Amino acid sequence: MQSEINKLDKKIIEIKLQENADIVNTALEKYLELYDKDYNRLFDSMRYSCFAGGKRIRAFLVLQFFSLFSNNENTDGMDKAVPLAAAVEMIHTYSLIHDDLPCMDDDDLRRGKLTNHKAFDEATAVLAGDALLTYAFNIIANEEMLGSDEKIKIISEISYAAGHNGMIGGQMMDIYSNGENKNINVINLIKLHTLKTGKIIMMSSRIGSIAGGASEEEIDLVTNYAKNIGLAFQVIDDILDSTGDPALLGKNTGSDMKNAKTTFLNLLNKEEAYEYAKKLTIEAILCLDKLKEKNKDARNVEILEMLAKYLLSRRA
Repeated sequence: MQSEINKLDKKIIEIKLQENADIVNTALEKYLELYDKDYNRLFDSMRYSCFAGGKRIRAFLVLQFFSLFSNNENTDGMDKAVPLAAAVEMIHTYSLIHDDLPCMDDDDLRRGKLTNHKAFDEATAVLAGDALLTYAFNIIANEEMLGSDEKIKIISEISYAAGHNGMIGGQMMDIYSNGENKNINVINLIKLHTLKTGKIIMMSSRIGSIAGGASEEEIDLVTNYAKNIGLAFQVIDDILDSTGDPALLGKNTGSDMKNAKTTFLNLLNKEEAYEYAKKLTIEAILCLDKLKEKNKDARNVEILEMLAKYLLSRRA
């Protein structure tokens, strides 16, 4: 099975990513039209990181899986899913703000711009992250197009994936499983990244599917697809941190080495790591094939296949 993306498909997925990003950015601009003269610095900080760039991959997954199962890809039909996509991006942005802090990865650049605590200050960055996280739940809880049962299920999915059983648990493993005198094997490294990065990617795919009316069996296939692309994404991230171009990445490379982190390149050579990412990408595509077999009406499966290949081929 072919895992590399061709030039035409790459162009198609880049256009689709930009279209989806534009939709989500418009929603975020609306939600972040906030002002209070006594603490407007907080809102400036929230907006600064939310609009610092990025492909909106997680939001893309929300919208595409919603479209796949709801069979509705026009703007009006997507209105139900757009608030979910915006909320997911707020949670992702909060995680990046906190991840860059001196007590975490201590990074100065993110997407070619100063990290939040460098542009503002540490206290403001912490509070901006906290505010984005809590605001995301408020948006979902107040969304009129979602039924009460849908809201409960979606909030449960998000809180699980972003909490101690997901992203935060992975962050804790990342902090205490690395360093000069600490060792981590490949099994623990996979667990770490499945929690820290993968759970939010899985959750984004799942809540889009839930809002679109997918069955439990279909959601299981969606989850496996997302798990595989999430882990492949991290493997490529590790390769890029070691060998990528800082100008393309928009951040300094070599931060993993600086922080004495164990990465896939510590356990595998570059070629082996890339082959592992290819294997994961193929597994993700196979999940889409099974999904298409079970649901003949499923649309946009090809776009999701392009996404998997695109993430494998990325250079930034």
